Order: sequence, then C-alpha cells, then structure tokens
Amino acid sequence: MSANHKRLLLQAAIPLLLTAGTTVQAQQQRTGWATVVDGLALYQLDADLSGGGEFSVNRSFLRAGKLYRSEDGVSYGLFLSYGELSYDFDTSTAAPWGDIRDVRISVPIRFPVSDTATVFLSPQVRWDYEKGVSASDGRTYGVFAGVTWQLGNDLQIGPAFGAFTELGSDDIELFPALLVNWEISEKWSLSTGGGLGASQGPGVSLTYDHSRATSFSLSTRAEKTRFRLDNSGLAPGGIGEDTSLPVVFSFNYHPNPRMSFGAYIGAEFDGELTLEDTSGATVSTQSYGTAPIAGLIFRVRF
Repeated sequence: MSANHKRLLLQAAIPLLLTAGTTVQAQQQRTGWATVVDGLALYQLDADLSGGGEFSVNRSFLRAGKLYRSEDGVSYGLFLSYGELSYDFDTSTAAPWGDIRDVRISVPIRFPVSDTATVFLSPQVRWDYEKGVSASDGRTYGVFAGVTWQLGNDLQIGPAFGAFTELGSDDIELFPALLVNWEISEKWSLSTGGGLGASQGPGVSLTYDHSRATSFSLSTRAEKTRFRLDNSGLAPGGIGEDTSLPVVFSFNYHPNPRMSFGAYIGAEFDGELTLEDTSGATVSTQSYGTAPIAGLIFRVRF
C-alpha cells in the first residue's frame, strides 16, 4: 500500500474539521450574537530530510468571526482566518519553497432535527499559496457535514463526511469521519473538536480536567497542506505538499467561560514533503525525521 493511500485511510479514520465537541460548547454558551477571536503560534524545530539537509517551520494563525445562537439550538456564523507558514531550508540544493499564506472563510451552521439529533454544516473557501502568487491560484472549496445523536447524558456520537476540491486535480476528495464527545468520567473525556490552523482537521483529544480552570490534553490529527508555488524555483507554478502526523501534550488555562489560553509540546511523525509540477507529475518526494514542535494558543469570546 502506498504512503498516499495509507494517509488517506488515516485521514478517514481521524475526525475532521468542527465536530461534536464544538456542539457541546455551543450549548453551554449564552444565546444571541458573540464575537470570537483566537490565534496560535507554532514552531517546528529542525527536522532531517531524507535527501540531505534539514528544515524548520514557523506557523502563525489568527481567526475572527461572529456567531449567533438561538434558544432553540440553532446557530450560524461567519469566520475569517489568516495564517503564515515560514519555511527555512538548510540544504545543498535550492529550497523548494519559502513563505506560504493561508486564508480561509467558513460559514458554520448547526440546527436540531429532533430531541436528540443535531445536524452540522460548514461550507468553506480556502486560499493556500506561496508569497508572490495570486491568491486565486491557490483557491479550494468544499463542505463538511455531519449529524450527532445524544445517547444518554454522557455521549454524543454520529457520522460525518467532507467533500473538497484539491489543488492540482479535477477530482473531489471525499472522506468519512466520526463525531464523538464522550464524558468518560467526572474528570476524563474523549472528543473530536475544532482545531485552529488545522490543514485537514483537528483530530481527537483525550482530556483530563484538573480543576475548573485547568486541564491537560493529549491530541493527534492527520495534517496535509497543499499550496500553489510561485513562478521560480524547482517547480514553477507547481504544487507543494507537507504531510505529517503531529502528537501533542497541552496545558490549558480557562479562567472563565469566555477566555482560554494554552501551551503545548509534542512532535510531528511520518513527515513528507512533495513537489509537483504544473502537469501534476511528482518532481521530488522527501520524508523527514521526527520533528519536535511547541506552541501557544488563545481564544476569547465577547
């Protein structure tokens, strides 16, 4: 089985985008309009490339939006995010790419269809492109949708799917997902939830609530970022791709329901960088060794 097929299976197994955990949080918040602002800064330390040399990445994202919630459980909103991925290559050959920009617009919609079932939809448009390229050359779009059922007081679960276009291909990428929010005990929970800056989605988290204001989490998700390259370099106008499987341990501090702050450390596993030309042919593929990562994240609602 090829590495790409393995990764597609992994992405199908790990829940993607906004999920049941977000639904539970929505139920705990007041009705009416709310403004949400969140951001993160992530640093990936040097990772060895299979073709020789090493590279590191600085990632930063900022997202803001408005969200409306009604008393009958209906919610909808509009979110805009902007991110930058700054790659630094130390190799004997030319760097495959430099600074990447990531712009996204999403319209999450949620509504109950029965006393126990809730439907979620999130149409999205995204632009991923190297600095110096027209944003329209890196545009993709799609929708993520799912339904969850409340099974008792401690479990929400249900199926979902995503359908998205992909840079460099006329095909539509379809993938299944499982949405879950399980309160295992008073202190422990297992959930899928939204992830700021996630390329293919947030993944799954095991959380321990140490107190009302502090918690610890162990999280993982599949990452796959594709972006349009500029008209210079090894593949002018082509496609760059960075895939990995990050696993992180985080400390979260939420002094009140409207604010949360976190710090995390971990590593990216099974990393791979791929370069494609304008015809879709692979120019080069390099795996990279385990890469340590660390970062900070915040979220404010008002």
